[in-house]
Amino acid sequence: QHKCGNQKDCSSNYFAFKIISGAANVVGPSICFDGMILMSSVKNNIGRGLNIALVNGTSGQLLKVDTFDMYSG
Repeated sequence: QHKCGNQKDCSSNYFAFKIISGAANVVGPSICFDGMILMSSVKNNIGRGLNIALVNGTSGQLLKVDTFDMYSG
């Protein structure tokens, strides 16, 4: 199986990722990076609005996750 459930492997000098948008209150968004789920409803770290994961582009280390509510500020 490929990292993050992608259809094929990435080259050795690239990171695999998959971003899935949510669907209202029914399905939450998720962010997978290099085979590790960074944000999801299971991890309870998503919210309404923009869900962002900051990752070091060289090492792949997760630096920060946060949500920005674009509706209520």
